[in-house]
Amino acid sequence: MSQVLPVEITEEVKQSFINYAMSVIVDRALPDVRDGLKPVQRRILYAMLQEGLLPNRKHSKSAGVVGEVIKKYHPHGDQAVYDAMVRLAQDWNLRYPLVDGQGNFGSIDGDPAAAYRYTEARLSQIALELLRDIDKETVDFKPNFDGTTTEPEVLPAGFPNLLVNGSAGIAVGMATSLPPHNLSEVIDALVAMIDRPEITLDEVMTYLPGPDFPTGGRLHKGGIREAYATGRGSLKLRAKVRQEEKNGRVVLVVTEIPYQVNKAHLISQIASLVKAKKIEDIAALRDESDRQGLRIAIELKRGANPDVVLNQLFKHTNLQTSFTVNMLAIVDGEPRVLPLLELMRHYLEHRRQVVTRRTRFELKKAEERAHVLEGLLIALDNLDEVIALIRGSQDGAEAKAGLIARFGLTEVQAQAILDMRLQRLTGLEREKIQAEHRELQETIAYLRAILEDEARLWGVVKEELLAVKERHGDTRRTVINEFAGGFNPEDLIEDEPMVITMTAAGFLKRTPLEAYRAQGRGGVGVQASRSKDEDEATRLFVANMHDDLLFFTNKGRVYREKVFELPEASRQARGVHIRSILPLAEDEEVATLLSVRGLTIPGHFVFATRRGLIKKTPIREYQNLTASGLIAINLVDGDTLIQVGVAQEDAEVILATRNGQAIRFALTEVRATGRASQGVRGVRLKDGDEVVSLIVVPKGWTGDLLAVGTRGYGKRTPVEEYPTQGRGGLGVLTFRSTPKVGQLAALLAVEGDEDLLVLSRRGLAIRTRVDQVAQYSRATSGVKIMNLQEEDEIAACFVIRPQD
Repeated sequence: MSQVLPVEITEEVKQSFINYAMSVIVDRALPDVRDGLKPVQRRILYAMLQEGLLPNRKHSKSAGVVGEVIKKYHPHGDQAVYDAMVRLAQDWNLRYPLVDGQGNFGSIDGDPAAAYRYTEARLSQIALELLRDIDKETVDFKPNFDGTTTEPEVLPAGFPNLLVNGSAGIAVGMATSLPPHNLSEVIDALVAMIDRPEITLDEVMTYLPGPDFPTGGRLHKGGIREAYATGRGSLKLRAKVRQEEKNGRVVLVVTEIPYQVNKAHLISQIASLVKAKKIEDIAALRDESDRQGLRIAIELKRGANPDVVLNQLFKHTNLQTSFTVNMLAIVDGEPRVLPLLELMRHYLEHRRQVVTRRTRFELKKAEERAHVLEGLLIALDNLDEVIALIRGSQDGAEAKAGLIARFGLTEVQAQAILDMRLQRLTGLEREKIQAEHRELQETIAYLRAILEDEARLWGVVKEELLAVKERHGDTRRTVINEFAGGFNPEDLIEDEPMVITMTAAGFLKRTPLEAYRAQGRGGVGVQASRSKDEDEATRLFVANMHDDLLFFTNKGRVYREKVFELPEASRQARGVHIRSILPLAEDEEVATLLSVRGLTIPGHFVFATRRGLIKKTPIREYQNLTASGLIAINLVDGDTLIQVGVAQEDAEVILATRNGQAIRFALTEVRATGRASQGVRGVRLKDGDEVVSLIVVPKGWTGDLLAVGTRGYGKRTPVEEYPTQGRGGLGVLTFRSTPKVGQLAALLAVEGDEDLLVLSRRGLAIRTRVDQVAQYSRATSGVKIMNLQEEDEIAACFVIRPQD
């Protein structure tokens, strides 16, 4: 009788999705750290082994392999299985292909492989190293999907396939991207780790300097160590280009392109740039690739500077690309991001277990064989008596029992004697049995020594790795160096400070800082921008020309522009609209700005929202920031981003509110989260209040906090007057609001030797010395910093450090 059980739909969906996600993560998309294979790849190789498709035998139809995999191991679509097998055979995708294909298996131009009924395949020579000794109880087997047979949970993996061939896969909520490496270099690094388990990353990198891509090319040295140290990073790849001369013209010849770049698409990219006149010095473009190798000829016009053209091609085409490193793999059934040393140790531990299990298996077999031979030798020593006993027995069972009783044999030995052929009674055969027994005793002693001595066990692992290197090692294809040369616009631009101003309507400009001369406290300021009616100035920022300016929007996205690429205008000019610079959505607006010197600096971005939430995310999460932007923070409906800062782990955070409250707490109270997260409560707000400022200071900092009111009043207060509290409290009073001084506009960290730049909503700006602002206690309003008209108020403030 069926029974209907009521369930909560949200819980059911949640649990079902978790189950689905884990299935995709563990059983489909991510490789195992031990053999570097996804389940479908492992099943393809094992099925081919079971079918006998060895390198020394003829190729067999791919359709047969696909059918065998689907029938016994992988009950999914045939196209998915075939696509996976095709990739295992493509030498521009895998550094060391695991399938030896015959027929059309696609091309570097993106051409698809022929249907599986037309192509043939067998295992490659190096694939056998992954499967070697799988029949010697080296790995665990599990039932297949319908219980009719078994399949290996992992392959013995005679070489570190995860590092050597790399991997790429997208799961639910995570992705893996490991670059391929040179087999010889990886094995040398592993051998060094066996010899010295305490080896450091820098020492390993003397053996393994970086990835080695199947398509060759050039790899920028920067970023490799960080990727190896953390398991995450970004690497820059360039094509190999040489210059030739033809009919008095320079020809740029591309002989190797970056990994996973489609050659046909690359040529189309270059042609489009020439047609759009973005690159004007190219006269002709030809694909001259043939069986001898890749060759793209880019013929330049007479008098063209090849270095400038090449730099333009690197900037605008896939002749230069980035490879995202995310060393994510399955470890003990769970996905983990692994630094290089940890990944290597996991592989070595797997090999140690494989060699241990194989040695035990071989020892067991040797002991069983020696046991049988010992019985045969006893029989040969008592040959006449044995023959008489057998002849006098009624049947085999009686003969076996007699042998056991008379000579103290086991059942196995007695049966071996009964099964022995008469030929083995000759003198020569006796000598063979004795020789085999002696060899077995030596083998048994050797195998026991391996199991009893950890050093000898690691010696076997080391010898087998070096043997694989000897059989399959080759030279490096990718050149690692610094990307020098080419024209860099930054080199011609002085790294001077600029003032960036932005209006409520979205008009942006940069102006040299020197245009804002210092004035005494309490002045009316100078005109910073000429704005139209109802367009107020809202943001003010100071950054150097070579800085990256990050634009954080009300939708929680972040965009990046170089400061020198922003439009320069005079103090009185209006500027250019932000939508002509950034690809903002229709209802997307810039909420705050932040300048950084690159996105490879250590530390975290700290976010504060109007409703009092705070979030920190590692800066490395934003390294792949492109022109289309990235998600920076997940904002709650109705909330907006107020400010973003850069902080190290031991920093302190101060949040200030419109009604004059401030809270100070340690950043360690905020757990680091990913880009697409909301954050946690930083300050508890009273009705009608909101956060206006975020301050990040090093632990133990002893400066002042400078409070500026909306009506132009301000004061400095020693930070010691702000007690360190727990996150999420109300904080303490930092600025006493009155109708005369207004509410708190901004709270800033100062040391006294800086300049303060203040911007009013009507576009007036004043620059004054911070030490001209007097010190007062927290519960005061201070002195007048800027003399404002009745309908005007402070829009933004910025502290200019002495070095600027």
